[in-house]
Amino acid sequence: MKLKLAALSLALLASSGAFAQASDTLAKVKASGVITMGVRDSSGALSYTLGDGKYAGYHVEICQRVIADVEKAVGRKLEIKYLPVTSQNRIPLVQNGTVDIECGSTTNNATRQKDVSFLPTTFVEEVRIAVKANSGITSIAQLNGKNVATTTGTTSVQTLRKNERANGIDFKEVFGKDHSDSFLLLESGRADAFVMDGSILAGNIATSKNPADFKIVGEVLSVEPIAIMIRKDDAGLKKVGSETIAAMIKSGDMAKTWDKWFMQPIPPKNSRVGLAASESTKAAWANPNDKPMEDYAKK
Repeated sequence: MKLKLAALSLALLASSGAFAQASDTLAKVKASGVITMGVRDSSGALSYTLGDGKYAGYHVEICQRVIADVEKAVGRKLEIKYLPVTSQNRIPLVQNGTVDIECGSTTNNATRQKDVSFLPTTFVEEVRIAVKANSGITSIAQLNGKNVATTTGTTSVQTLRKNERANGIDFKEVFGKDHSDSFLLLESGRADAFVMDGSILAGNIATSKNPADFKIVGEVLSVEPIAIMIRKDDAGLKKVGSETIAAMIKSGDMAKTWDKWFMQPIPPKNSRVGLAASESTKAAWANPNDKPMEDYAKK
């Protein structure tokens, strides 16, 4: 009996140690020598694929800077593994330890903060409407009776429904599994509009076959802080990441990184997104914080 109790005690200690390490990414990556970055295939200039397992973008570059500082903190070179995630699986993959740092286009909101943590906001997004240039659609009111695309698992789904109720209109939602899939619904005529983060809309238009065929129209439907996601209560990575972002802002590197990915031609097609940093984004840089989108709605 004593042997069984001792074995049980050891098992409990081991599991509690595993739980502690699950939210201690620095200890985890120091032991393994590997850090896994969650990336997106088509999140505009924030995070996108170049093919052959290579990824690029504004958030990808910021995460690479964070990882360089993580290497200094743990005292060893780390292998970076890039793992493509979707809107549906990104949070579970961070929670279960598969992804250590998620570098896509994730909105920081109060509901998500119950499950994960966020580094300071690096981009304040405006949700908008993309349509075909010849559609005649200029506002959400004109979407009544139309097919409207958005991406499964995104906050834009809730934004759409809230605006539908507020404006007394009725449209059919059609869902893409990822942003490129949602844009294809618009491009192919299966959707009359695509509602999503403005940067994602601009990025998909810029890389489309005929960018002049599309335009972003209408009112701002929602203002959302976009941030890099990490595990909940991961104090070590939160500290390193927050310091990296603060240093990039102070040195002017954050503004330069924005200019590189949003205002200059970017690979693979050397297309230009042409999205200047908004006043809300500049305000987030001036006062680094991890406030959820609900705080922005109060303004």
